[in-house]
Amino acid sequence: MIVSRHHDIDMCNGPLFGKILMFALPIMAMNILQLLFNAADMIVVGQFSGKEALAAVGATGALINLLVNTFMGLSVGTSVIVARDYGAGRPEEVSRSVHTSIAVSVIGGVVVMFVGLAFCGPMLTWMGTPEDIIDLSVLYMRIYFLGMPANMVYNFAAAILRSVGDSRHPTYYLFISGVVNVFLNLFFIVVLGMSVDGVAWATVTSQYLSAALILVCLYRSSLSIRFIPRKLCIDRKKLEALLKMGIPAGMQSALFSISNTLIQSAVNSFGSTMVAASSAASNVEGLAGTTMNAYYNAAITFTGQNMGAKKYERIDTIAKICTALVFATWIVLCGAILLFGRPLLSLYTTDPEVIELGMERMYIMMAAFFTCGIMNVFPGLTRGMGYSVLPMLCTLIGACLLRIVWLDTFFTWYRSIFMLFICYPITWSLAGIGQVASFFYARHRIRKRAALEAEATPPG
Repeated sequence: MIVSRHHDIDMCNGPLFGKILMFALPIMAMNILQLLFNAADMIVVGQFSGKEALAAVGATGALINLLVNTFMGLSVGTSVIVARDYGAGRPEEVSRSVHTSIAVSVIGGVVVMFVGLAFCGPMLTWMGTPEDIIDLSVLYMRIYFLGMPANMVYNFAAAILRSVGDSRHPTYYLFISGVVNVFLNLFFIVVLGMSVDGVAWATVTSQYLSAALILVCLYRSSLSIRFIPRKLCIDRKKLEALLKMGIPAGMQSALFSISNTLIQSAVNSFGSTMVAASSAASNVEGLAGTTMNAYYNAAITFTGQNMGAKKYERIDTIAKICTALVFATWIVLCGAILLFGRPLLSLYTTDPEVIELGMERMYIMMAAFFTCGIMNVFPGLTRGMGYSVLPMLCTLIGACLLRIVWLDTFFTWYRSIFMLFICYPITWSLAGIGQVASFFYARHRIRKRAALEAEATPPG
């Protein structure tokens, strides 16, 4: 239970569609808000500092994700272990999971901060970042990584709240910090005349604000997920469970980010105009991606709680509902993005060449974006059932390795924007097939285990 009972969702009883949607909508709002606030960074810097500054911020995205997502994947372990303990009615276990997760988030945030500060320059050079923007990119990243401890704490704490059915409070706090971020962007850039450094300092400030707000929420919680600072320590058994689920998820995110980093290097080879176009288009496409990510969070949380309650028969229904929501989102939202693509891109820049190149990318990506949603939702179901290595392997083969092969073959042979970006829907599709197969394998194992448990249990 959280601050008040009305924020909880009973995931283990009754119809699921309305509850999954009710749970996913605040996460969807949170993700879109986060995207919009990130977009505000790029819009402000693009409109007031030029396309080079826009490209400089955009060029850092793949590398930031590479360094951050390995540790952020551990929050998946938090989602699973807290949801299971909560679904099984084990408050003491929930408490140990919460304090272990917060401790891990602080340590992970500090590690990522120092790694980012030390290696951002050499890695941006290795990626072939254009010379006219690399100094701005390094400056942006070095400031940005000062906020990593707060970023980690917020995401782990948000995972804790979502695991017990509260997807609203993280959205509230993100909205508050995001508004602060936008005002600071305008103040630093328009009033003080700063450039990418102003955007970075605004982001860091808002990250520490959101972390403080969500920790206060956990501190004021009334039952098992309450955060008590003096209890902050790492429980060995909970750490093992968190790592068991989180390390494969983190490796999957890292592998995915590696492939995206290689693609970003290919984008960089087309020059700073293409970097700016790809960055703006990617930000617009994120409206669909972050929406579908909400269904991943719903899948892992609902599945985890029902696993804890041993209500295995509800997992198929969760899978069907999340899949239907992915297709509905693709038809409505991706269609709208293509329809209003040019006006959306014009928010970032008035350069007609940047807008046209951005549209070229979006036509390729949006046509089969539902495959990205399928690739994301089914790992949530599989991890919720306790299988975390299989989704990682599917991503390793279907996304990371195949993208590397694509870049070294087809893109090298027929070097063009189309051949570069078409690798996304192709690898999404192949990885998605593997993720669906992994889900059915895990479901078969769970049903078999449940049957054995039923046979071993004496009647009456």
